[in-house]
Amino acid sequence: MDIKLTQHSKGGGCGCKISPAILSEILAAHNVGAKSKVPQLLVGNDSRDDAAVYQLDEKTAMISTTDFFMPIVDDAFSFGQIAAANAISDVYAMGGKPIFALAVLGWPLANLPASEAAKVMEGARKTCTEAGIVIAGGHSIDSQDPIFGLVVNGLVDIENLKRNDTAEEGDVLILTKPLGVGIMATAQKRAVLSEEDLNFLVKQLTTINKAGEALGKIKHVHAMTDVTGFGLLGHLTEMMQGSNLTAKINYNKIPIIPAVRNYIAQKTIPGATARNWSSCSAGVHFGASIDQAEATVLLPDPQTNGGLLIAVAPEALEQVQTILNAIGIEFIEPIGYCIAAKEKRIYVD
Repeated sequence: MDIKLTQHSKGGGCGCKISPAILSEILAAHNVGAKSKVPQLLVGNDSRDDAAVYQLDEKTAMISTTDFFMPIVDDAFSFGQIAAANAISDVYAMGGKPIFALAVLGWPLANLPASEAAKVMEGARKTCTEAGIVIAGGHSIDSQDPIFGLVVNGLVDIENLKRNDTAEEGDVLILTKPLGVGIMATAQKRAVLSEEDLNFLVKQLTTINKAGEALGKIKHVHAMTDVTGFGLLGHLTEMMQGSNLTAKINYNKIPIIPAVRNYIAQKTIPGATARNWSSCSAGVHFGASIDQAEATVLLPDPQTNGGLLIAVAPEALEQVQTILNAIGIEFIEPIGYCIAAKEKRIYVD
């Protein structure tokens, strides 16, 4: 029996996320963070950061996060790998070291055999082993759609903690993975993705952002986040708003999955793309030379287990590149830089 998981859910991967605008409405009366009455809570949801951070002692803090979604690929084992990698990435994006995870599983037992859920768990365990952690427990329900993810806990030296709202004027911006995951995943759901491109997609989706742990130790890495469901523009907007800066972006330097434009031509665009663009468009300016029809598809494309977005002082670029080289990421050119706040948060030229 050939089971295609993406045909059993209405969305997939981080494209399932509620849009930034609606999320702001939901959380408007529920900001809990550093200004709360819990002084040990170093990071809450007030900054829209990647995870919560709780101080354990003078030196160490715990990072805690949860992330789950519906299938982004058809294969159950790969789905488990991807969901685990995506959840663990939140700890890496804050410069932390993951220590253990809990599983979150929803499964439509009337429509999909339990053996497929077992494959999901097997894939997740493989990724967790790569990250050096175990799945220590979890919770499961019988649900309408297949859902899987992890709660991940990690540790970080407080002096190495990276946030998404602490970029500094003059920092350059680096993105460690190419964009286009949402478009290609939609192509797979519509059965037009080639086998070669599917293999590329799965490889990128299952690659963990382990470099974040080492990047956390670099003092001049001022801010870091991972690019996921809100797309590059959404997460960069959060970084610039939180840091009260503006980003100048060179469109031609943004890494793009090579085959993705073929699928744009076939209009395999995720539904979340338009929602993402609507949420951040007021703060974005495109130069006259930019193909806006393409840019408004690629830049808000919802990523799953996307790359790290790093704001780093120019003098530390070589250190960052050495760490990336060690995990097989070749030379990456900065995609832009941070300037003093202007009328718009992002200028793309």
